[in-house]
Amino acid sequence: MDTSRDKPAHGLDQVAQAAKQAPGRGLPPVHLWHPEHCGDIDILIRADGVWMHEGSPIGRPEMVRLFSTILRKDPDGYHLVTPVEKLKIEVEDLPFRAIAVRATDDGLVFTTDQGDEALAGGEHALVVDTDPATQEPSPRIHVRGDLWARIERAIFYDLVERAEVIDDTLSLRSGGQVFALGPKGAGV
Repeated sequence: MDTSRDKPAHGLDQVAQAAKQAPGRGLPPVHLWHPEHCGDIDILIRADGVWMHEGSPIGRPEMVRLFSTILRKDPDGYHLVTPVEKLKIEVEDLPFRAIAVRATDDGLVFTTDQGDEALAGGEHALVVDTDPATQEPSPRIHVRGDLWARIERAIFYDLVERAEVIDDTLSLRSGGQVFALGPKGAGV
């Protein structure tokens, strides 16, 4: 007996259709949705920010943007969440890339590869981890929920140029906060 018709379909188009059903405007309230886990979907967000499905890049930017709005990180990993489905995906590094930064009267506003904006400050921390083996900085900015954007190298160099030295640490002021980029003269 073939039961394949009884199983929910988890293709890209089905997930996209479910995501479009999200009520209202702006970002869907994925933090309020708690559907049963429906399994995994073969989507990978590579470390360079490219979204892959079944080994091929997703070629429709509007579909990637739509999926990015229903992305959530739970204790067991990253998921695409709709009111009726929760599908686990893989993320190599962080789900977003910070590809631009601009100064405003309030501070530094980062723009991600998916069009999200985050003002570095109380709600959006800027964190620079350092690899203990290579001493290579690994900067990131909080976007929403438990989702972060890796700050691209050219953007980080721009931040270093804007930084001031506070207590022998290269630091930035934004959104009423001070963020450490790394020790002065440590190759940051």
